[in-house]
Amino acid sequence: MIPERVGVLGPGGVGAALAVHFAQAGLVVVCVTHGDASAYDRGALTLDWRGRTLTAEPYGTTLLDGPVDMLLVTVKAPALDDALARVEAQAIAGAVILPLMNGLEHVGRIRERFPGRVAAGSIGRFEAYKTDRTHVVQTTPSALVSLASDDLSDDELGGAARLLARAGIDVHRGGSEQEVLWDKVARLAPMAALTALTGENVGEVRTEHRHELEAAVAEACAVARADGAPNDPAHQLAIIDSIPPSTTTSTQRDVAAGPPSELDAIVGGVVRAGRRLDVPTPTLADLLDRCRAS
Repeated sequence: MIPERVGVLGPGGVGAALAVHFAQAGLVVVCVTHGDASAYDRGALTLDWRGRTLTAEPYGTTLLDGPVDMLLVTVKAPALDDALARVEAQAIAGAVILPLMNGLEHVGRIRERFPGRVAAGSIGRFEAYKTDRTHVVQTTPSALVSLASDDLSDDELGGAARLLARAGIDVHRGGSEQEVLWDKVARLAPMAALTALTGENVGEVRTEHRHELEAAVAEACAVARADGAPNDPAHQLAIIDSIPPSTTTSTQRDVAAGPPSELDAIVGGVVRAGRRLDVPTPTLADLLDRCRAS
């Protein structure tokens, strides 16, 4: 029996951690990177998780030209176009393309390049970071991936869910692509903007800047509802309030490190959707302008 193959386009912290889990589950893993692909070859990738160090033996390449059953897109938004250029059409002809990225607009961009094979995905309950190019630390027990697709059949989407489950990932199917994307973005956009602007952690932001946080969440949920994805501000704020107070956002860390960041993809995407749907977002637009000016 030929082992199933998973491609990871952009093996950063999230992508590399998932690559290890897939390899541990007996899948063939191909890491597609813009840098030195040899760094990912044959036993070079390790993951610290739950008191253990797991080792993976992925293949590394700068061009995906062999077939995979699923392609995870785990790059940051500014790197998406370059990353997609590293995938040959024949490699994903029978694959499910599952982006696990922040924002709203990336699914459409991926679909323009590779129509007919794309699902919308969102990853939660998951934090992982690299300490160097081939070593990853995962600080959360397990991930939850939500997925939906306007392209794929139930059987095809079910195949992707099965591969995720084999790697120990909890999977939620159901709803529309817009619901999958907005469920995370409606709370992430306000948190990304406020943490990036202030440099403060989640606990500080939700106490010191509560008024702005509540206003921004209400705006994001209003845009989501207009886009066909029902969202309740009280529910989103309850999730934010449950996050450990010392947590920082990846956007905050990226902004502190210097450009590029995902501010435009996350916060700008919500503001642009509001304009398209004629839903005002004054708080989010102001936060985005202040982030850009700082």
